[in-house]
Amino acid sequence: MAEVCPKCRSPMMANVCSRCGLPSDICACVAIGQAEHKIRVFLEVRKFRKPITIVEGITDNAKNIAKQLKSKLACGGTYKDNHIELQGDHQNRIKEILVKLGYSADQIEVS
Repeated sequence: MAEVCPKCRSPMMANVCSRCGLPSDICACVAIGQAEHKIRVFLEVRKFRKPITIVEGITDNAKNIAKQLKSKLACGGTYKDNHIELQGDHQNRIKEILVKLGYSADQIEVS
C-alpha cells in the first residue's frame, strides 16, 4: 500500500507528494486548492420573506467553516448540497470573516 500525504491525502512516492511535487512536510496542495476556488455569497429570500445567506464554493472542511461562521455571526444555519446556508442577511460581514479564516479577498464575490 502506497503512503499518502498527511496534508492532502494524495499518494506519495519517496516522501514526495504526487499532486504538487513537494516533499510531504512542506506540501502546498491544501493552500493551492483553497486559492483556486471562487467563493460566491448571495442572498435568497425564502418562504414568509425570510432571508437566507448562501455561501458557495467552499469545498475543503466546509462543515467546520459553516460551524465557525454560525458562531461568529450568531445565527443558525447548515451545510447541505455543497453550500452553506446561514439564517439572516449577513452579506455585509461575511467577507471579512472569511478573510480572517484564511481565504483571499480576491476570491470572494458578494452579490
